[in-house]
Parts: sequence; C-alpha cells; structure tokens
Amino acid sequence: MFEYLLPLNDHNLPYPDTLHPIVVHFVIAMVLFATFCDVVGYLTKKPRFFEVGWWNMFFATIAIFIAIIFGQIEAGLAEPYEAVEPVLNLHTLIGWSLSGIIATITAWRYVIRLRDPQKLPIPYLGVGLLLSSLVFFQVYLGDLLVWVYGLHTVEVVEAIKEGILR
Repeated sequence: MFEYLLPLNDHNLPYPDTLHPIVVHFVIAMVLFATFCDVVGYLTKKPRFFEVGWWNMFFATIAIFIAIIFGQIEAGLAEPYEAVEPVLNLHTLIGWSLSGIIATITAWRYVIRLRDPQKLPIPYLGVGLLLSSLVFFQVYLGDLLVWVYGLHTVEVVEAIKEGILR
C-alpha cells in the first residue's frame, strides 16, 4: 500500500513546500480585513463596508477548513520532536476551535445581514475584535513552529532523521 504514496522530499513533504501557511494567510487576511471593514462601516455609517466584511468572513469560513486539512497533513508529516509538541498541540486545538468560531460568527453575520444589511450591532463588532485577537495569538504560535522550532525546514528534518532531535 505504501508504494502508492508519493515520496517525501527534503522538507518531509510529498509536494515542494508547505501549503498550510499559504492557505492560512488568506484566512488571516480575510478575518482581519472583515473586522476592519465592519468597524470602518460602523464609524463612517457606510454600509458598503459591511458587504465587504460579510464576503470576507464567508470566504474565510471556507478557507479555514482547507487550511486545517493541509495543517493536519503537514503536522502529521513533521514528526514533531518533544520540545515542539506542546506548541503544535495548542496550535492545532486553537485552529480547530477557530474553524467553529469563524463558522458560528459567519452564521450570526448572515442572520444580521438578512434582518438589516445596513447595520451591525456593537456586540458583533466586539466579537470581531476578540476573534482578531485570537487570530493574532494563533499567528504567534504558527510563527513559533516555523521560525523557532523549524518544522519542515531541511535542517530540522535532517536532525530528526539522524536522531539528534527526539
């Protein structure tokens, strides 16, 4: 069965480089931009910004599930060593949680949009700011995984194969 799988490269991946960060950057940008547009729309009383915020949240909801799929694949292929496991586990837990949170907020936003697309309630804006804070923390954890612990870097993959990192 394993002969049908693609061979792993120097990054311990079956494809040239990590895809999770590429997809997840769209999610990050869309969530933050949606919150920004909602706040600007509320402050300027221009509902066109609400439409932009809605569509960004809608597509972020779809994209986060794609990011999680690639994240799970790449986390499984990373062969995490002992020091990185707590950070990777927290990053995974928050990532899955964010998928539910973003989907729930998008559903809430859809109901708000159906009732009155010209207005957004203050509690929704507050939740958007809390979501943005959680996204920033998740970005921090992702940065640790790449820039501190070096997951999927050639040097770390080689060190794991040689048994230097456990």
